[in-house]
Amino acid sequence: MKKVIEFLEKFFVPYAAKVGGQRHLVAIRDGFVSIMPIIIAGSFGTLINNMGIPAYQNLMNGIFGGSDWKGFGGNIWWGTFAIMSLFIAFTVAYNLAKSYDVNPLAAGVLSLCNYFMFIPQAINVTIGENVGDIAVPAELVGKQIGAWGNINWGYLNATALFVAILIAIISTELFVKLTKTDKLTFKMPDNVPPAVSKSFAALFPTMIVVAIGALISLFISFAGTDVFKVVTNIIQEPLLKLGGSIGAAILIPFFNQLLWFFGLHGANILAPLMEAINAPSIAANVEAIAAGGKPVFILTKPFFDAFVYMGGSGTTICLIAAIFVASKRKHYRSLAKLSVGPGLFNINESIIFGMPLVLNPIFFIPFILGPVIISVIAYLATASGLVPYTTIVIPWTSPPIIGGFLATGGHFMGAVLSAVNLIICFLIYLPFIAISERLEKREVSK
Repeated sequence: MKKVIEFLEKFFVPYAAKVGGQRHLVAIRDGFVSIMPIIIAGSFGTLINNMGIPAYQNLMNGIFGGSDWKGFGGNIWWGTFAIMSLFIAFTVAYNLAKSYDVNPLAAGVLSLCNYFMFIPQAINVTIGENVGDIAVPAELVGKQIGAWGNINWGYLNATALFVAILIAIISTELFVKLTKTDKLTFKMPDNVPPAVSKSFAALFPTMIVVAIGALISLFISFAGTDVFKVVTNIIQEPLLKLGGSIGAAILIPFFNQLLWFFGLHGANILAPLMEAINAPSIAANVEAIAAGGKPVFILTKPFFDAFVYMGGSGTTICLIAAIFVASKRKHYRSLAKLSVGPGLFNINESIIFGMPLVLNPIFFIPFILGPVIISVIAYLATASGLVPYTTIVIPWTSPPIIGGFLATGGHFMGAVLSAVNLIICFLIYLPFIAISERLEKREVSK
């Protein structure tokens, strides 16, 4: 075990730390963090409409005389999930420009500008028998005409997230380089207000980046396709398929825990990749439910929050419970008492660094493998139909069991799965408490 840890410290940890601090990945992570309140609000709008309790649905229909009351949750969904890519195009560019100490607001607006330029707007419309109250001549009915200025909401929702991220990064990188070129910076007199001065300083770089974006968009349209189709076929669909497999249910918690074992914030380091996979997945599930269909993706962020990372990474609420049951060591029990309150809301730094679990070879096995095992159990339970798919984005501080109930749209089996996984992880941690105390006694007696 010692040699394994030494090997990982030498060849894995340095690279993982560099990845965690990589400028573009941090911008993506912070961009998603910025819109998390909006996404949670959108999830609860969906929950209001689609809570899986027949008595609730009947009650609401009875009160409002039909299903028109669902317009409230629908409006919330339309203002959140339906335009998620617009938020990301702005927030990723904003955070990336901020890291370069360049006008972040200008970069965010520029990214939105470029994003809209790449959205296809020309469609073919079939002429009907009437246009409003005007009858259409018979010879024109059924013919198709070109129409421009139409934006399909499918280019704004989570299915376009990868395009939004790419455009935000590329447009911001160009903007930063041009802004730092003195010859392209329009300088105003000192007596001009700072807001006006900043705006004009970005004038020429903005015009150049917009022109480049327009040309690239034009060339892509000449090729008979659009950037959304290209990115979806080459990057997004393969990544979503990979992220939805049982292999991902194993690898995601494994690498998260491995990073935490070495004192690195696994959730933050993996966040850019996970959000790029999870956001389209949960959005697709939400849209399927809203349309009266069935969700399609098992692995989402709520899946891991509700069924795996209960009490925080490592499912450490189970370790705290195991300490209360099996430990006779005063300092273990004192630490558990201090950690149980935050642990109920998935805050566990005190137990990770106080135990410590970092670089602790005794707890390596339960800390790494416990979450992997319950992740696989949750995956199989969902795939088999025993537990509903996760369709609601819950706050990461949602207490265990309650989180499982909410994430599955208010379904009882979501709470049951959370409880079962807690018991399993508790049993995994339990023997290692005794092992740890025996080894400590040996060390003291030497």
